[in-house]
Amino acid sequence: MVRKIGIALMATALVAGCASSEQDRRAGTGALVGAAGGALVGQAVGRNTKSTIVGAGAGALAGAAIGTATTPAGSRNGELCRYQDSQGRIYTAPCQ
Repeated sequence: MVRKIGIALMATALVAGCASSEQDRRAGTGALVGAAGGALVGQAVGRNTKSTIVGAGAGALAGAAIGTATTPAGSRNGELCRYQDSQGRIYTAPCQ
């Protein structure tokens, strides 16, 4: 059982590493960490395989949601940021 969970976590890590944007990477990493934590909690609470799987699934969903929600605004595609020039004027431009 532990070997299967390890293989699943490694596969998830590989997929998370292929993400194209910062938001996708953060969601993938959040899902990976959430799944690992959820599996541990599920096993500790239920002490059976079903609880471990349910915990991993719930943790992955929560981790992906948190990873997506915590992406800095400048990392999201197409958003504008506010800048101030040397004379104190504020302007907006695409985020760097």
